[in-house]
Amino acid sequence: MKALISITKRTERVFLIGLELKSGAPWQIRQSLEELAELAATAGGAVIGQGTQKIEAPVPGTFIGPGKADEFARFCRENDVDTVVFDDELSPAQSRNLEKVFGCKVLDRTALILDIFALRARTREGKLQVELAQLQHLLPRLTRFWGHLSRQSGGIGMRGGEGESQLESDRRRVQERIEKITEDLQAVRRQRATQRNGRQRNLWPLASIVGYTNAGKSTLLNALTGSAVLAEDKLFATLDPTTRRLRLPTNQNVFLTDTVGFIRKLPHGLVEAFKATLEEVVRAELLIHVVDVSHPQADEQIAAVNKVLAEIGADGKPTIMALNKIDQFAGDGSVEKLLRQYPVAVGISAKTGEGIASLVEELSTQLRPIREFVELRVPHDNSAVIARLHEVAQVTERDYAGEQARFRARIPPHYHAEFAPFIVRQLHNGAALARLNAQQSDGHGGAGMTNV
Repeated sequence: MKALISITKRTERVFLIGLELKSGAPWQIRQSLEELAELAATAGGAVIGQGTQKIEAPVPGTFIGPGKADEFARFCRENDVDTVVFDDELSPAQSRNLEKVFGCKVLDRTALILDIFALRARTREGKLQVELAQLQHLLPRLTRFWGHLSRQSGGIGMRGGEGESQLESDRRRVQERIEKITEDLQAVRRQRATQRNGRQRNLWPLASIVGYTNAGKSTLLNALTGSAVLAEDKLFATLDPTTRRLRLPTNQNVFLTDTVGFIRKLPHGLVEAFKATLEEVVRAELLIHVVDVSHPQADEQIAAVNKVLAEIGADGKPTIMALNKIDQFAGDGSVEKLLRQYPVAVGISAKTGEGIASLVEELSTQLRPIREFVELRVPHDNSAVIARLHEVAQVTERDYAGEQARFRARIPPHYHAEFAPFIVRQLHNGAALARLNAQQSDGHGGAGMTNV
């Protein structure tokens, strides 16, 4: 009987390198390298060391100084390092020069993020977007792969031109593939627009959940809607957008969309490639910005998310700050500081459910203005209309005395025609709300109506 042989793939050994500019603060490079280590672990690597260099500006040829590069290269050879990852984007020339110095694979932060995205993409749309970003990143770097080849001869069957190199041939193929993917993504955008138009026929608002990667966006979507979206304690656990319906206590439906997480130094090309996905954020009437308040750099993460929102044209939208993971927070006043800092903020724990009811209530309040406030009179024998009103509208007052039942309710605009025969007048939202608040403060309803 043959012996069973177990072959275990070796975990890739990774060394990290960051540049500490003299104009920056030491804590910035430290935090950035900590995040880079998380990215490397997410990609399946084992970080065995890291190094930094304090310098005025990046060196054009090797990014870091030649002496420092040789020092790090010796460490990598002695510790059998497979991959060196730089915390910033490298130029094609820098990548080529550094691979000669280190004698192993050299990646930058962008390439590492793209590799993680390739691992995470599940849908055809997600895979197309990742491939597009990878090819756009690869195109100017093809020289490093074919520098050892001599030029081909021209002639029959080689109509690319006399002396066309393998490099030029591959560039053409990559460019053709980029054009094909771009066409396919345009088709995806048209399909998404069709789906969006179908949702808009119901006139249900769209709220997008945004935030830093691993802030708890998918966990929050699951907590709000009862869905089962993948939620892992990893960076970029979810790439593909997921939309679910949420019915609010006001009997209003809202679509919630979970989107890809953002990160500091997010490559611009990646943002461009994922515009089909991020359109859901741009089109949303409201944003729920999820913040991991247990993270020591919560403020910096908020700033990074806001930067990407501005880049895609989604800044300035009405936003609820969902300050997540308060169950993990020891408490030094930081949560209270953020609650005071943002006009619309709610402390929550998407994992335990704490504060979710308050978030839903705030969501109902923020979306309320899109409804029309009306007064209705419905005959008592038309119970189906009364039941329907309570099903789809937010009934704020009711009075069953007299020949007809009287209601004040906030109705979604697309239900206006259904209730038009019973509407006796339009009410002004602001005045009506002020009057209702005054009545509730006095402890009585108005004109025989009961507040609900």
